[in-house]
Amino acid sequence: MKGCLMWLHSQPLFILDMFNLRSIQIDMKTETAWVETGATLGEVYYIIDEKSKIHAFQVGVWSTVGVGGHISGGGYGNMMRKYGLWVDNVVDALMVDVEGKLFDRKSMGEDLFWAITGGGEASFGVVLAYKIKLVWVPKTVIVFRVLKTLEQNSTDIVYNWHHFAPTINNNLFITLVLNVTQNGIKTIRETFVALFLGDSKSLVSLLNDKFSQLGLKQSDCIETSWLGSVLFSKNTNITALVEVFLNRQPQSVNYLKRKYHYVKKSISKEGLEGIWRKMIELVDTSLNFNPYGGRMAKIPSTTSHFPHRAGNLWKIQYLANWNKPGKEVANHYINLTRKLHKYMTHFVSKNPRGAFFNYRDLHLWSNNCNGKNSYAKGKVYGVKYFKDNFNRLVQIRTKVDPDNFFIVEQSIPMLSYHKLLE
Repeated sequence: MKGCLMWLHSQPLFILDMFNLRSIQIDMKTETAWVETGATLGEVYYIIDEKSKIHAFQVGVWSTVGVGGHISGGGYGNMMRKYGLWVDNVVDALMVDVEGKLFDRKSMGEDLFWAITGGGEASFGVVLAYKIKLVWVPKTVIVFRVLKTLEQNSTDIVYNWHHFAPTINNNLFITLVLNVTQNGIKTIRETFVALFLGDSKSLVSLLNDKFSQLGLKQSDCIETSWLGSVLFSKNTNITALVEVFLNRQPQSVNYLKRKYHYVKKSISKEGLEGIWRKMIELVDTSLNFNPYGGRMAKIPSTTSHFPHRAGNLWKIQYLANWNKPGKEVANHYINLTRKLHKYMTHFVSKNPRGAFFNYRDLHLWSNNCNGKNSYAKGKVYGVKYFKDNFNRLVQIRTKVDPDNFFIVEQSIPMLSYHKLLE
């Protein structure tokens, strides 16, 4: 672990490089693993697969993402309806506090453990490793990708997906990707991408009964391993060598902007048609709908920092990607996501208008966590990320880091300059 000193907002900051803390130790007897926070998700996938073809972990699909950031911000993956989030499957941690003392879950106490499993560990100390529970998966799973356009009655299909996806069998996760395509005329393309922890015959029967509008056929279903399903979700050939997961460098350099919303009420067909028109107007931005329900609706909102649980039908991700450097190009794509994000105000959660902490959105507000307005500034984004859990995180931060050492642009603020209202 190495560090460098830099300046931000006229304050000296020490940045830790966790890149080489990448040990992964699996205990198949207890079905757990200690994973150092500098490891990548791909390395975790690979090591688990080496040990067992029927175990996995509830993680995202981008293999070069680091474990520490993914866990500490409430990372999710295609099995969240079955097993919840990554933070719901963490059982222990090793953390160094501001005084350099090493703690595990027992010695740090449940309050601090609760905070670092999703509340953003950078506000509380340096997490060296997490102990995770492995989950069961079939040796063979099913994936599919079905494409529709507006000319194929897709508004009705999307409307029915909205009602179906959060309530169906927990073994099925169908995400919906919306983007604009141009083949003579601009239209909306809907891509339904699924992971099913079962067999193809059961899946086709289930969808023909509950979601026949999709028109899923046996030939659409692809049998693969759970590891292969991760490759499929990231548009990589499922026959690729599994060693691809050990590549710690992204395949290409892309620039991106992400924003999030949560949705509690289904969108009408008229509302969907308005969204199509707005997307066609903007062109270079996309929407991802990730269904909730299942295990996500069963875990209380106070179990971890992550509060967006029961009552949410799906999470919307606003996406823009580009591959050319430059401030002017970046501003163009960033503004597209902001315009679409603003347009969706009527359809999404309110009071607060929720956001996802793992995709830090500095447009919500930033805070250097100093001065008398620190709490008030931090609350602007903190309540969107953490809802009613925000004040508990503030109290824990104030206790474990009284000198305000661990600060980033969206830190959990201190109470030093503000009296918390009971």
